[in-house]
Amino acid sequence: MTPIIHSLLDTDLYKFSMWQALLHRHPTTQARYSFVCRNTSAYPLAELVPEVDRELDHLCSLSFQPDELAYLRGLRYLTSDFVDFLRIFRFQREFIEVRAQGDSLDIVARGPQVHVMAFEIFVLAIVNELYFRRFDATAALAEGRRRLAGKLDLLRDFAREPERRHPFELSDFGVRRRYSGAWQREVVSTLRDGAPRFFKGTSNVLLAKELDLAPIGTMAHEYLQTYQTLGVRLRDFQKAALEDWVQEFRGDLGIALTDVITMDAFLADFDLYFAKLFDGLRHDSGDPIEWGEKALAHYARLRIDPATKRLVFSDGLDLRRALAIYRHFADRAQMGFGIGTHLTNDMGLEPLSIVMKLRSANGQPVAKISDTPGKALCDDATFLAYLRQVFQVPAGAPGLSPARPGE
Repeated sequence: MTPIIHSLLDTDLYKFSMWQALLHRHPTTQARYSFVCRNTSAYPLAELVPEVDRELDHLCSLSFQPDELAYLRGLRYLTSDFVDFLRIFRFQREFIEVRAQGDSLDIVARGPQVHVMAFEIFVLAIVNELYFRRFDATAALAEGRRRLAGKLDLLRDFAREPERRHPFELSDFGVRRRYSGAWQREVVSTLRDGAPRFFKGTSNVLLAKELDLAPIGTMAHEYLQTYQTLGVRLRDFQKAALEDWVQEFRGDLGIALTDVITMDAFLADFDLYFAKLFDGLRHDSGDPIEWGEKALAHYARLRIDPATKRLVFSDGLDLRRALAIYRHFADRAQMGFGIGTHLTNDMGLEPLSIVMKLRSANGQPVAKISDTPGKALCDDATFLAYLRQVFQVPAGAPGLSPARPGE
């Protein structure tokens, strides 16, 4: 059977940006990432172990091809030395292990962070595609195409609404949760051709290259979480991570992620200096309207015109929800919307809620205290409590009460 991954570009853009920043600034960091399925699968994921092993063997045989490296060199924010590193890079099979744990999959990647961090998206894409191969593909694709046509109809209806101050801009963020690689390509191609006014790009670097679209992405939680272990004062880890990002990209990739330690704790660190240097903020947990109002109020307090900044929404969106958020803020700020599962895995089947997250770096635990219940992650309850104390996050704050070590 044809391998699922055939190009090392078939991943999210922000993997490359974070990879470069950490390679330049903290190349010796050791890290551990692990796989978690947050919902109940239709059959035991443990059954996939032999197939996942086979796919990872193939992944570790791949290298970046000359045309792929040339494409990456054309992205002005990626440096020549980083692309030279990618030219000789290969995944090392010894750094990732797959086994059954009861009915579940246990996948752990550990080793030098600059060698294991890029496993994440490939692992998730592999598990998803293997999982959904066991369902009726003919029925799933027929339903997927019917729903995709409905999305285009919704965008055509929306196009008849009066224009607002800022445009609606939609991007595909669906690599990690996709039904299959072929289906993601069909979705992205269809949206590119059928809704060019609204569809602006994809996080998938391979599809951006091959379909002549803008690659979209900046940073993820793992980048900021790594700084919890890098020797800076814990209270200052967000500021240290943001400062290094500014120094690395010098004005490019200027969207900051806000919910590693809740939006309120982030804004306490996001002072006038950072607010002027970053183009905007990305929402990934909590109520999006409340989050957006907090962001705009923060800019206003700093005497920055919110209309000059960009709010990016990417938390479990479908198209109708994205349009509703857009209508709320459209006359006050620039916006972008990244939709994942509801674009690339809207097939009438129950999607898997799977992640592969950073759990420790340099032998120390890392944590995320999300604005959404159930999204908190930490293997060490003591560290989680200490982090909460340092950032003055109440014990009953969203994202803390449901969290359990290792969840």
